[in-house]
Amino acid sequence: MPAAVEIDRDHHLAEVREQGFTVIADVLSSDEVGALVDDLDRLHAELGTRPARNGFEGTSTLRVYNLLAHGPIWQQVPVHERVLPVVEGVLDAGCLVSSLSSITILPGESAQPIHADDQLIPLPKPHVATVCNTMWALTDFNEANGATRLVPGSHTADRSPDYGHPYESVAAEMPAGSVLVWHGSLWHGGGANATDERRIGIAMNYCAGWIRQQENQQLGLSPALVRTFSPRLQELCGYGVYHGLIGHIDRRSPADVLLAPGTDGDDPMVWDRV
Repeated sequence: MPAAVEIDRDHHLAEVREQGFTVIADVLSSDEVGALVDDLDRLHAELGTRPARNGFEGTSTLRVYNLLAHGPIWQQVPVHERVLPVVEGVLDAGCLVSSLSSITILPGESAQPIHADDQLIPLPKPHVATVCNTMWALTDFNEANGATRLVPGSHTADRSPDYGHPYESVAAEMPAGSVLVWHGSLWHGGGANATDERRIGIAMNYCAGWIRQQENQQLGLSPALVRTFSPRLQELCGYGVYHGLIGHIDRRSPADVLLAPGTDGDDPMVWDRV
């Protein structure tokens, strides 16, 4: 890793440790942002995307789940060289794609209840990071249009927030092309959109290699599709073994069994290392 990138990574990891979040600027160019927005518009039209009917997902918010199944353009997101190293620093290099979805907050949407992304995991708090999530801004994020609301420092709390309770929070304002990264214990929620423009974000969520993924990547993505992924993206989707043990199939990596049948593979199990 180049020295400048390493220094940048250390800075962002320090911010996550201190306040629970960081913003990485200029991750995507304007052309890259435009291409993702165009493809998302295609998906909304093809899938007939409509808002949900609950207060968490939003009644004026469009969401498309399992984006890796919807076109090669989305494969760049989980493995981006500016973002993934920061996530790996919060979790570790054995982290997994937990989910990849879009969140388009339409005009008139109310604020999402403050929550923590790991609050369904039954571990006493505070605890080691089990989740590290990111929000990619495909439009400018500001206070008025629904920028993600954050409660700084709440990742060190000894509990999760009370669902629906109002909390003092700050808006994660950032220009399009930026990426917000946060510790899974951080209290946060989508903001209210009081403008006449939509706020478009991509929720690229990761979990530790020993935590179950939010979206079932192995069933949600066909083996034929995963064969077209880069080796690192295959690992992130669960086609690998965590610490030489977790996720193996008969002492072999899932990548060997499902993606390259008939090969012996070169990823030794933990028993072979002692």
